[in-house]
Formats: sequence, structure tokens, C-alpha cells
Amino acid sequence: MSQPTLSKPVYRIGFYTGIAIVVANMVGTGVFTSLGYQVLGTTSGFALLMLWVVGGVIALCGALCYGELAAALPRSGGEYHYLSHIYHPSIGFLSGWISATVGFAAPTALAAIALGRYTASVWPGAHANLLSVAVVAAITVVHLISGQVGSRFQVVVTVLKISLLVFFIGAGLLAEAQSFSFAPTAEAAQQLLQPSFAVSLIYVSYAYSGWNAAVYMAGEVEQPQRRLPRILLIGTGAVALLYVLLNYVFLRTTPINVLAGQVEIGFLSANQIFGVAVGQLMGLLIALLLVSTVSSMIFAGPRIVQTMGEDLPALRWLAHRSRRGLPVRATLFQAFLTLLFIVSGTFEAVLVYAGFVLNLFTFLTVLGLFVLRWRQPELPRPYRTWGYPLTPLLFLALNAWTLIFLLRDQTLESLLGLATVMLGLVIYAIIYALGAAKKAAVE
Repeated sequence: MSQPTLSKPVYRIGFYTGIAIVVANMVGTGVFTSLGYQVLGTTSGFALLMLWVVGGVIALCGALCYGELAAALPRSGGEYHYLSHIYHPSIGFLSGWISATVGFAAPTALAAIALGRYTASVWPGAHANLLSVAVVAAITVVHLISGQVGSRFQVVVTVLKISLLVFFIGAGLLAEAQSFSFAPTAEAAQQLLQPSFAVSLIYVSYAYSGWNAAVYMAGEVEQPQRRLPRILLIGTGAVALLYVLLNYVFLRTTPINVLAGQVEIGFLSANQIFGVAVGQLMGLLIALLLVSTVSSMIFAGPRIVQTMGEDLPALRWLAHRSRRGLPVRATLFQAFLTLLFIVSGTFEAVLVYAGFVLNLFTFLTVLGLFVLRWRQPELPRPYRTWGYPLTPLLFLALNAWTLIFLLRDQTLESLLGLATVMLGLVIYAIIYALGAAKKAAVE
């Protein structure tokens, strides 16, 4: 007589583990690269710090909304899956198209460009763009050889990032301050309503960009309705506090004219706080952390492309896996696009272009929360968005504000983003027509 099989206990994410996951996904190196573009349009210390507070609110609202979608529609593919289910397969295809062409390739290019700029600051003889290209090419080759490279060190890298933030903040608070006001004056309050403030939110969103990765644990959290909002609130709040304090240190120690238009903010500020020798060491450490960012994106991005290939016969070639189970073609496709971004655009142009089109689809996804509740009220929802409907409405309002002023003030990059969306629509129409013709021929 055979022994009964004992079912393996279902793993559940605890409260503190959940907070750690949120922080690990959200803390990145974008906070060391984006302030230089914010000070071009916003000069008040109070308004500049409020950018990071508002960015944290947007990230929290977005995560709370995505958490419901992730719990109600559990399947890999993210926005591609959500939008296909909520609206139409064509909208899901467009989201997947944007993820494939922009969503991972552009942030990977941004991290690589920043890496090149930081390294060139430490070693002035280095060619920033050539170094960026070389790093992307080398890491792509490594990931094509093994899918396990780097996965064991993710915890170490996250600890290093947080330690660097805390160390920088502590040292900066003890360093000599320059004359720069953070007072909430009438002029500072007025800057909060300026178009430049809305446009600058796109630079801040780059630093908070990991928020949507953290929500996929919604179905694994113990007592999700009670615990998930607290996990997201504490995790996002902790990251926002770190970001506000770090930017306070940057502005407190480094003249605004030194920061303006620069990518290597951490290096410039470290020079002011520690002197040139230690500043170079800090710049090198940030560059090494950027290598881990490039690596994680080159690993994650092709999985979205592969999901599209599995769902769409015309893109089936992208779903191909090697004998080791690695998505080789999707990885090469993303690497090609990443290199194209590096050689064809500046850091600012790539960030605005990618930010516009990605914000457009996060807007559609959160709007889909209302659509899904209306169309499928009976759908099981292990977690429901805390603060509904105010939470999604606040997210939509802030994103719409940013998109409108991006289209007005950064017209070229925004129109290029819309053109990328339209190209995806044309490709979908061609794929649909070819599929219909093939089906008719068989019948």
C-alpha cells in the first residue's frame, strides 16, 4: 500500500520580508543620476525635495493599485497580461511591444550611460560611450552563457546600495553646508505648480522605477488585505525618506551650478564632502553598482519579450530557448535596442522618451482597475486596493499632469514615444491580418 503524499506547505511572505522585498526592488542608482536635470527647471530647495515626496506618493499609489491586479490576474507578463484581459489583446500587445522595445532597453541604456559617465569622471581618459557599449555587450554574453549569473549576489548588492545611501547621508549631514535655502517660502510654493515641476517628476519616477516589480507578491503575502497596504506604505516610505535625505545632502553640500545638467551627481557631491581622492572611490563604487543594475535588467527584460513570443505566432521566433533554457533571441533583441539607445541619444533624451511612453501605459493599467471592477465585480480578489477609489484617482491625476506637460515642453521626445506606440499598432494589425489570411487559407 502506497504512503499518502503530504502536500508541501504553501510559502507565505511575512510582514518584514515583504518590506525588505519592496525596498530591494525600489532602491536603485537612479537617485545618483537625475538631480542634475531637475535643477535646470526647479531652483527652490523646498520644491526640489517635494519632488521626491510626490514621487514617493505616486509610487505608493501605483503599487497599491497594481497589487489588486496582480492578485486578481496572476500570470507572468505583467502589464501585457493585464491590459490584454481588461481592454483588448491589441492593447496588451502594445504594452508588450513597449516593454520589449523601451521598458527594459531604455533603462538598461540609462544605467549603462550613467556608468560610462561615472567611470569617465574617475578616469578622465576613458571614453564614456564606448565603455557603456562594452559593458552591455559583455554582460549580454555572460547572460547568454548562464542564467544563474548574479542571482546569488542580489541580496549583497541591495545591502551595498542601502549602505551607500545611509553612509552618504550621514557624511553629508556632518559636512560643511553651503548657503542654500530649503524654506517653504511663497516663491517655493509657486514652483510646485509650475510646468517644470511636472516635467521633473519624470526624472524622479526613474529613481522610483522598481515599485511595479514589488507588487507581484500580492498573492503570497499572509493576510494580504490587512498586511499588503502596510508593507507597501512602510517600504515605499522608507525609500522615499532615504531619497529625500540624500537629495537634501546633495543640495546642502554641492553648489547648484555644479550639479546642473550633470549625470554623475554622486561623484560631484562626494568631491565636495570627502575631497577628490575619496570622491573618486565613491564614484567607482556607484559605477560598480550600476553594473549590477545593467545585469539585472538584461536578465529580466527578455522574459517579457519571450512571453509575447509564446502568445503571438508571428513573434514565435522570440520565444525560442536554448538547450539550457535561456531566451537567447529575446536577449540579443534587447541588447541590440539597448546599444541603439546608447549611441543615438543623450541621457536626458532617452529618459524623457522612455518616461513618457512608460507612464502612458501605467496610466492605462491603473485606469483598468476601474474597468475590471465594473466588468467583473465577481472576480476573486485576494487583495483590494487600499483607499479605493481615491488611491487610483490620485495616481491618475498626477500621471496625467506629468504627461500633459511632457507633451507640451518636451514635445520631440514625447512624439517619438507616441510614434513608437503607433508603430506597435501597425505591427499588430499586420500580424492579425496575416493570421486571419492563414486561417482562411486552411479553411
